[in-house]
Amino acid sequence: MTDSDPNRTLDGVVIGDAPLIRVRGMVNQFGEQLIHDGLDLDVQRGEILGVVGGSGTGKSVLMRSILGLRTPDAGRIDVLGVDARSSDPVIRRHIERNSGVLFQDGALFSSLSVGENVQVPLKEYYPGLPESLRHELALLKIKLAGLPADTIDKLPSQLSGGMRKRAALARALALDPPLLFLDEPTAGLDPIGAAAFDELILTLRRALGLTVFLITHDLDTLYAICDRVAVLADRKVIATAPLAELEKLEHPWVQAYFNGPRGRAARA
Repeated sequence: MTDSDPNRTLDGVVIGDAPLIRVRGMVNQFGEQLIHDGLDLDVQRGEILGVVGGSGTGKSVLMRSILGLRTPDAGRIDVLGVDARSSDPVIRRHIERNSGVLFQDGALFSSLSVGENVQVPLKEYYPGLPESLRHELALLKIKLAGLPADTIDKLPSQLSGGMRKRAALARALALDPPLLFLDEPTAGLDPIGAAAFDELILTLRRALGLTVFLITHDLDTLYAICDRVAVLADRKVIATAPLAELEKLEHPWVQAYFNGPRGRAARA
């Protein structure tokens, strides 16, 4: 089956060449506070899409809505060929099974070892797998995330911040999902650790054919690995384009962000 095959399927769902994520007219509101108003967004297969915006623009709310962790007040969201707003358990399972998520704080279970954390999705979706095979798969994903093999028996509290990020990434990759969500993956990392994590994401995208939805404030990350960047402002996505095009956008926040001192340094 080629990349251009219009009949491409995933878990029996025909997804063809449509965007893996398509959002149209999304509205999110908390009481009197309107976060998103008519937001549109497409995430194309195989790309790393960066999502940026000022504080309070609802980047994480957008991600949670796409994942079905929050029901928007209005709008249409299609993910992996199905309606993400559906409550049908088969549809929900399809999205969850094929989406890996690395939350901002890692969200590892503190009482479980790294290996046990990585095995959580395997136990949920493949309960019949022998324990020995689950262990081997967990070890494979831990190594894939760039961690040494002995990490498998350590608790999250025994790891550095960068290693916890990688352990959380290993868990996100446990089910070999085609779609990966990363929420501020380099936050709190030193520049060397952040650059290494960026390189890891590029390597995984190439090796596994991932599509990546990446929320970040890190300008270095945006310039290093993103194919396109979506800008949240004025309660919607005001532009989605390669960085070279965004830099020319006449919008106050965009100009301050991309053409300020840090933006110029990252670009250089």
